[in-house]
Amino acid sequence: MRIRIVDAFTDRPFGGNPAGVVLFDADGFPDDAWLQRVAAEVNLSETAFAHPLPAGGDADWALRWLTPAAEVNMCGHATLATAHVLHTTGTATGTVRFTTRSGVLTTTADDSGSVTMDFPTAPLTAVEVPPAVAASLGVEILGAYDTGEKLGDLLVELADEKAVRALEPDLRTLASPGGRGVIATAVADASDSGYDFVSRCFFPAVGIDEDPVTGSAHTALAPFWSARLGRDELTGLQGPARRTGLVRTALRDDRTLLTGSAVTVIDGELLTAP
Repeated sequence: MRIRIVDAFTDRPFGGNPAGVVLFDADGFPDDAWLQRVAAEVNLSETAFAHPLPAGGDADWALRWLTPAAEVNMCGHATLATAHVLHTTGTATGTVRFTTRSGVLTTTADDSGSVTMDFPTAPLTAVEVPPAVAASLGVEILGAYDTGEKLGDLLVELADEKAVRALEPDLRTLASPGGRGVIATAVADASDSGYDFVSRCFFPAVGIDEDPVTGSAHTALAPFWSARLGRDELTGLQGPARRTGLVRTALRDDRTLLTGSAVTVIDGELLTAP
């Protein structure tokens, strides 16, 4: 059984966010416990598992995402990685529909290798800053927003890009009321930087201290910054200095389009069968 490691939201190896990708031939997933053991062994923020569906349905593939510790409702970079593998191996062309915990998600690859994903836009509700989050981050928080049940994050706006880049949260005490984690964001310092806003994402509750580039978080970041900057199409830069990635976003009614590139860096064999 083939297993691949794909760097997503980057056009070069060792950038962006790595994801494991395992494609099954059969019409069904192996035992949940086996999937979780594989995800723990890969030990990346997410490993994607997918299998083909019968022709004529609402989706082409079934897709699940697991962290080393838990299954999650939505993952952008592992979806991008899966679409990249399907297209670069000739398994699929053009548009691919995935059935997931977040409904049917569509990906479309263009001739350049970029993939655009169609995700539901996260609802944003202003909330009081939880004292534990404020204490963990240790910086001034301008506002906090719940991102809804499916995403399960708390989005917090900081004063500037420097504050986001300098964050060193106490991960032992960091928890989101929604259950997954915290998205910290600020507007870009320079208008000519090539990106409009910055972010970092911390998800210790699901076994990810810091996720380098989180596609799903941009379903909340896109409407948040589009409302403030007055544009429906933006580019976000995410990640700690050692590993960053760019996510292009576009709002379309109640959907968010996320566009990025990917690179396969490891193509190997999984020797332990389900």
